[in-house]
Amino acid sequence: MYEQADKLAKGLKVLKIREQDDKQSYDDVNADYIVDEKAKTATLTPEGIKKAEKFFGVENITDAENMTLMHHVNQAIKAHGVMTRDVDYVVRDGEVIIVDEFTGRLMLGRRYNEGLHQAIEAKEGVTVERESKTLATITFQNYFRMYKKLSGMTGTAMTEESEFREIYRLDVIEIPTNRPVIRIDHPDVVYKTEKGKFNAVIEQIEECHKKGQPVLVGTVSIEKSELLSSLLKKKGIRHEVLNAKRHEKEAEIVAQAGQLGAVTIATNMAGRGTDIILGGNAEYLAKAQLRKEECPDEMLYDATSFFETDDEEILKWRARFAELLKKYKSELAPKALEVKAAGGLFIIGTERHESRRIDNQLSGRSGRQGDEGESRFYISLEDDLMRLFGGERLQNMMENLGVEENVPLEYKMLSNSIESAQRKIEGRNFGIRKRVLEYDDVMNRQREIIYSQRDMVLNGENVKDYIMKMVYELIDFTVDTYLPNDESGGENRELWNLEGLKDYFYGWLSNPDNDAIAGALNLGKEDVEGKSKDEIREELKARAAKIYEAKEQNFGEKLMREVERVVLLKSVDSFWMDHIDAMDELKRGIGLRSYAQRDPVVEYRIEGFDMFDKMIEAIREQTVKMMFTVKVKSEETIKREKVAQPTAAAASDGAEPRKPIKKANKIGRNDPCPCGSGKKYKQCCGR
Repeated sequence: MYEQADKLAKGLKVLKIREQDDKQSYDDVNADYIVDEKAKTATLTPEGIKKAEKFFGVENITDAENMTLMHHVNQAIKAHGVMTRDVDYVVRDGEVIIVDEFTGRLMLGRRYNEGLHQAIEAKEGVTVERESKTLATITFQNYFRMYKKLSGMTGTAMTEESEFREIYRLDVIEIPTNRPVIRIDHPDVVYKTEKGKFNAVIEQIEECHKKGQPVLVGTVSIEKSELLSSLLKKKGIRHEVLNAKRHEKEAEIVAQAGQLGAVTIATNMAGRGTDIILGGNAEYLAKAQLRKEECPDEMLYDATSFFETDDEEILKWRARFAELLKKYKSELAPKALEVKAAGGLFIIGTERHESRRIDNQLSGRSGRQGDEGESRFYISLEDDLMRLFGGERLQNMMENLGVEENVPLEYKMLSNSIESAQRKIEGRNFGIRKRVLEYDDVMNRQREIIYSQRDMVLNGENVKDYIMKMVYELIDFTVDTYLPNDESGGENRELWNLEGLKDYFYGWLSNPDNDAIAGALNLGKEDVEGKSKDEIREELKARAAKIYEAKEQNFGEKLMREVERVVLLKSVDSFWMDHIDAMDELKRGIGLRSYAQRDPVVEYRIEGFDMFDKMIEAIREQTVKMMFTVKVKSEETIKREKVAQPTAAAASDGAEPRKPIKKANKIGRNDPCPCGSGKKYKQCCGR
């Protein structure tokens, strides 16, 4: 189905707009689906709906029976219209891997939900994996709030001060730098076109390269980093490229970005956590030399650590590392002076990011510990940020002034416009995160109740009393449902449904084969003549307790406690997973309540708690029914089944049943050598 929907999406025409309420209506546009770039949504037009109906041979694709079909089509057009290869994700070894938009790092093991990841896999022609099922969910905000103490340190928190205060009640304090910052932050330069901007970036790199000044170029996507790389190759300038495709070498590449004449292109990541030392990083050079001298990777960690040891081999490599470090430091010292004389590390930003924090992180790679350095951002009116947030006015102004693509503009108005666009988008993103948290606060209370139940089971507590409480609550609830009172609260036997009550309990509380009670639960007229509702209720509870005790004697106390835990855990987990999906569906449509002048969050809270109560009732019912109907196989039965399985397998294909392969235990490097020499393995056969 994903592949079929993908075939349809490939043949549809797309129109990309900046605003949801663009001038023309969806009915008037000459396109099959519309992509709102700001909201990152894709919507079929009436023309697109007709094509989809014709493609799949259905009369009305929006019918309830075609809901699954419509879901696949919507995800296919989103995969084609909104998600971009080498920006939002990369394809590596036949697998679609998400790229973190802020750090540029690969998010291995993470997948888009609701079938979007599968739609992208179909688009890229790789194997479409199964949809994942959400087992648990929590927002980062509520996850962090679970800690008794919360604090952090970063070089770029001031721009998000209000969010830290509002969400976590944390103050943000700015610590003065150890040495004065002497980095020169040049004003932004704005170009009319992206081509003009990249020409200027290459000129700036050439100029720095001639005088030996190292350059670190920050890009917003893999695509842009590879475009810049190809332009530099044409100019014959040696450079290193660091993006999500080469993130394994991140620290290694960035550590040497301060060498004389070095040019490094980085995607949103700029190797945080690694010092860019002017002239080059002696520590990384020493490590590289140790690798050449065949120092094992696990030994490399020990050789560069400081823990106490009497291991001769570790001490030997440590001495070699100290020797190399001293050698490279003395070699790099004059080069560091040359780099400082050339102006220090020059940071070039090829685009302003949505978040000012990311821009500040990039600039902050230069000018560390009072070093010389420079930074400058190059912007074009075709950049996403400028195009989506306020670039139209500037575009018109440049057109009227007749500005050519290679002519830069450095106006205060432009810098203000860029900062205003960033503030707008940061405020918008904060609003989205805050709204998500408001919705998750509703789930959080429910999460606490469910996980307290799970913890009780997982910690091996005795849950018999808890199960019996569930049994009695279920009997109370069922009796009240089938034997209701009248409006005044008194008993009215004409409203009673005795047959319904008997049918409900049949098979687990009223089983004729059960020795625990004499015969079936015959709730006929003769049985209830003169009996009140409370007497019937108590009789049911007494019978339930009697059956439960008989079952416990049959199973044995130890096994019964284990069965209780397994049954309760299974019930809680299966209903909780379904509840998570149901709450997601509720959240998706609840925003429409605002048209009726109602607060969607309040509505979500009310309906969410109703759904939660129903889920608790369902857990209670399933747990009780399973406890009364569960059977345990005897050891003889299990043995017979185990013997029968390999025989059946051999009979089906005529081959001998496969035997398990036994793996030998791995010998540790410091273990005695198995050859019997008395030496450590690493100093004997391990060599």
